[in-house]
Amino acid sequence: MTRNNLSDMMCLDIYLSGLSDLEYKKVQKHLKPSKRVMAPLLCWEFYYPEYERMLNRATINADIKALHKYSGKFNWRIDLDKTLNTFPYDALVLTDGTKNILWVNNGFTEMTGYPKSEAINRNPVFLQGEKTSKAVIFKIRNKIQQTKPFKTEIINYRKDGSIYNCEIRLFPLIGESSLHFLALEREV
Repeated sequence: MTRNNLSDMMCLDIYLSGLSDLEYKKVQKHLKPSKRVMAPLLCWEFYYPEYERMLNRATINADIKALHKYSGKFNWRIDLDKTLNTFPYDALVLTDGTKNILWVNNGFTEMTGYPKSEAINRNPVFLQGEKTSKAVIFKIRNKIQQTKPFKTEIINYRKDGSIYNCEIRLFPLIGESSLHFLALEREV
């Protein structure tokens, strides 16, 4: 029967870092320098496509659940599940008819650097800046007035001042006595 040497275990450092001081003292006497030459760790990132799909699915489900609360309140005539599952997005922005932000998802914070608390009750124009095209701003305003879905790209600014090219798919959410807009945004 062959005994495994703890010091020859791959990722032993990860395992040991998770031990309490008492647990580490128990195994410390069994640790000896390895004779094996190991390549240095170049990256902590592991790629597992199915895990990524599961995370995306969980994120989409959480977004759908949050938006369904608003949908129930305002009786929008849109299939949110279909919309959010059809079009790719990083960030979601829900505004009222006057274009004040009511809700953003976690992806908004990841993409822009602005926490939710700094986005709520603001107009999305706070993301625009010097390099934002006036023609695109005009186009967006016209499309919003027409209350029809549209897609466009705009240069926006993150909280740190860096720019990013943002693809926006905007959907009017028409209810019995209300108007809202949902923007599906992603960096392109």
